[in-house]
Amino acid sequence: MITFWKTGTTFTRLNAYQPDCWVNSQELTTEEVDLLINEYNVPRDFIMDVLDTDERSRIEFDEGQIMIILRVPLHNQNNGIPFITVPLGIYLSGNQIVTICSRKNEVIPSLIKAVNENRIRITSQIDYVLRIFMISAVWFLQFLKEINVQTALIEKDLEHSTKNKELHHLLRMEKCLVFFITSLKTNEMTLARMRNSRIIQEAEYDEDLMEDVVIETRQALEMANIYSDIQSGMMDAFASVISNNLNVVMKQLTSVTIILMIPTLVSSMYGMNVPNSLENSPYAFFWVAGLSLTLSLFGVIWLKRKNWF
Repeated sequence: MITFWKTGTTFTRLNAYQPDCWVNSQELTTEEVDLLINEYNVPRDFIMDVLDTDERSRIEFDEGQIMIILRVPLHNQNNGIPFITVPLGIYLSGNQIVTICSRKNEVIPSLIKAVNENRIRITSQIDYVLRIFMISAVWFLQFLKEINVQTALIEKDLEHSTKNKELHHLLRMEKCLVFFITSLKTNEMTLARMRNSRIIQEAEYDEDLMEDVVIETRQALEMANIYSDIQSGMMDAFASVISNNLNVVMKQLTSVTIILMIPTLVSSMYGMNVPNSLENSPYAFFWVAGLSLTLSLFGVIWLKRKNWF
């Protein structure tokens, strides 16, 4: 899907393409890819790289064109992994801005909303790029908090669990953090190259905004690393907890088996077809039942003292 936006103090959606407007494209079809290449002169290789979900962040300069790829987070409904990252491409040529992403994401709508609510101002193309980096970092932080909340809920279930279901959930959270760490590292490297690039330095942009973006990205990376270290230790600890919980259950079942074996043993002895001095007694059943219950009671008391119950 391709949409057109008039830039300025606010973003206004257009019904058709106009010169120097912002072209935003998501979930592209083959026809829309050809349209970007033929009508808006976006390099085919750049589009293919952006549509590759494994492409890493980078920035390229080519004859007045600036091509930037960063990775942005988004909710995911596939494979049971709640959050993933995908490439988002920004193509700058003259006054034209083209953004490309293979999936719908929260970054672009958040940018439009922030500008239209006058919470941020964009005065140049580089500021536009930096704002996308900033909002992406903010969404990374937001999703990291959600991962932390979900991890806390999994912890409560793991404390009394004897199954691997919760560990699988925790493993998915760990995968999310690995995706986030890898993406934030490449985003940080791209920002560093932008900051040191002669072309960017000669362009007009807000230096304070650049500093804020770098700080926010580093903060998100540090948080992701901290959460990843915590979860790695947590998975090892809770694997031991699950094993211990299973051992406790097996010990209790063994104790119950021992107690149930006592009446069976007594009744088997007196059920043999041999003389036992009670074969003619009318109270034989009660003597055997009483003996079984007494021995079982002593067995329960003994196992209780051993903390097997």
